[in-house]
Amino acid sequence: MWRFRGNDVGAARSLVLAALEAGVTLFDTADIYGPDNGEGFGASEALLGRVLAETPGLASRMVIATKGGIVIGTPYDSSAAYIASAIDASLSRLGVEQVALWQIHRPDILTHPAEVARALEAAHAAGKIGAVGVSNYTPAQVEALAAHLSLPLVSCQPEFSPLAISPLTDGVLDQALTRNLTVLAWSPLGGGRLAAPSDDRGHAVCAVLDEIAETYDVSRSAAAYSWIMAHPARPIPIVGTQTPARIAEIPDAYKPRWTRTDWYRVLVASMGAPLP
Repeated sequence: MWRFRGNDVGAARSLVLAALEAGVTLFDTADIYGPDNGEGFGASEALLGRVLAETPGLASRMVIATKGGIVIGTPYDSSAAYIASAIDASLSRLGVEQVALWQIHRPDILTHPAEVARALEAAHAAGKIGAVGVSNYTPAQVEALAAHLSLPLVSCQPEFSPLAISPLTDGVLDQALTRNLTVLAWSPLGGGRLAAPSDDRGHAVCAVLDEIAETYDVSRSAAAYSWIMAHPARPIPIVGTQTPARIAEIPDAYKPRWTRTDWYRVLVASMGAPLP
């Protein structure tokens, strides 16, 4: 989890504490979170930074991850100079000396991966980032960066949900298994489409999820998270809810036990066609 919104430090602190109470320790943000919600660049990081500043010791209970490389109007920049400046700016907004994980938010086609690698290595050597990963990279782009990087890539962050199933077949999850990458699945509820399906495909997927949810007395959301987590790459859903009560339901994702038959039923419903 997730992006913080607004200016209410107390409300943001409540979300953090609710997440910690639910057993969540990874907090994933990004410098671009803000403009996408009508706020300023870096607003989400800045709000989290205010929470950390006003609650001594809280940061030590959290694994803080952030991302950079999206530039409004550019749209992507992974040059060494920009990566260095983006990391410094994120640390300043968060009010910390190091983030546990820094990820390139989207690939910059115009930057050679060797240049990206040198920038990441420099930030790691300076103690500013604990580990490095990528978001929205293709498997080939991961391999190109890894070939020039002396540090291990530890994570990838694809869109993955019962309605966004391409990582199952485009090599992303296979590569994660090969390279032992932690998979952070963004938009695990299909951008809200699982909460309110609007087409036949969505209704078909939700019908199977609801069967599982009823069997194990959990919400549809928990069933969806559980379906994601059942893959052998053990993806971690990035939960974006702003409601403490829904945060409290996150541990319910561990309750369902998926048979192969039921798991594949969700996949077939999403595909809209039978498997071969």
